[in-house]
Amino acid sequence: MKPKIIPKQETIPSFDPNAVAVKYIDYYNSRAAYTEDEITPEIISKILKEVYKGINVCLFLDPDGETDWMEVLSDGEWLYLARFRLYEKGKEDVYIFSYNPEYASTDAQIVEFDYSDKGVWTELLSGGQYMIPKIHAISDMESGVKAVEFFIRTGALYPGIDWIQEQ
Repeated sequence: MKPKIIPKQETIPSFDPNAVAVKYIDYYNSRAAYTEDEITPEIISKILKEVYKGINVCLFLDPDGETDWMEVLSDGEWLYLARFRLYEKGKEDVYIFSYNPEYASTDAQIVEFDYSDKGVWTELLSGGQYMIPKIHAISDMESGVKAVEFFIRTGALYPGIDWIQEQ
């Protein structure tokens, strides 16, 4: 399947600012994890503030933290958002990433895996090991924070940024 760009929308639907769709939060490389009952407004506020400075966290819609989540990875300069939904049988897994159209021309260079090419790659490491290409990272932190909060509150992708779905 060819990658599908999901362009940003001008109209952002309203959402309940007190709702919480996320059922489990897990900080990568840390002992910090929160179950549904532990996810408070203070924890959400902390996460949103950390996006600006640097964060590596997974926000799960399933309470077991296994099959349905968004990875949020930031170093304060770049922000990578990745939406994963894994299925057991019968349906194809879903992989959707934040999309930076300014780096669309670097798409072909990604397959070369020349990680020294700073025009293609960020310093972000997904799972502590996989470098993130700039085409999948955004630098507009304000919009990124809105995308993270929208996902936390609704469990849906924020329509105010571009996304790309890959197989």
